[in-house]
Amino acid sequence: MDTSSVTDGSSFLSLFAAISYGIASMAMVFINKAIIMQYAHSMTLLTFQQLATALLIHFGRKMGYTKAKGVDITTAKRLLPVSLFYNANVAFALASLKGVNIPMYIAIKRLTPLAVLIAGFFSGKGKPTTQVIFSVILTAVGVIVAAIGDFSFDLPGYTMALTSVFFQTMYLVLVEKSGAEEGLSSIEIMFYNINSALTTTIVGVLKGVGSTTLGFVLLGGVQVHGLNVTGLVINTAGGVWYSYAKYQQRRVKAVKVMSDLESHRT
Repeated sequence: MDTSSVTDGSSFLSLFAAISYGIASMAMVFINKAIIMQYAHSMTLLTFQQLATALLIHFGRKMGYTKAKGVDITTAKRLLPVSLFYNANVAFALASLKGVNIPMYIAIKRLTPLAVLIAGFFSGKGKPTTQVIFSVILTAVGVIVAAIGDFSFDLPGYTMALTSVFFQTMYLVLVEKSGAEEGLSSIEIMFYNINSALTTTIVGVLKGVGSTTLGFVLLGGVQVHGLNVTGLVINTAGGVWYSYAKYQQRRVKAVKVMSDLESHRT
């Protein structure tokens, strides 16, 4: 079999998976918002989404589409805190969509890297790069400016969105800790797609920019205010900068690992 054709096929599938994820993830926010606007019981929606996800993962594993390990009782007990924080994150995020417009919802969720950095500081994690620090600060400044100009400001909605950021931060910190302590990779814990860092970064940026732009016109849109638009532009720029900084950081780390491997071989 031609090796190049196998490689091309694998690259195409990875790109297709990444783009599909981006489209599905972007559509999910709008679908959830549309349902929450008509149907106030967000916990019922969450339950159905969780059941659908569990079934898709189960049948995907049975049919050979995913390589995730089967979950046993011992593993489930170890990962219970991770599951609780994840579900709390999703629950508060869904509830916040009732009062927060989509561009502001996305902007607030971009505060997660800042929260993760703060959590890492208190847990003694290594100092992040200068680019990462300034990009998350820029993102936070954008949220504050945008919130000041938000005509549809909803205190309960903002509170729930910020609470969601807290639980998402705890979830990410626990995922990393669980993987380190239990010998489980974050891929096995979070069932992430296996794609290149560049592909994942670009798709994530496009998804964020696309969702923010569409949020101005879909599902009631947003009352345009100069401060709100300026803040969202600043927030988006900070998100793009952060994604680029993290990609550069991963690339440098990958090069260092390869260099270390080569030195050990020789």
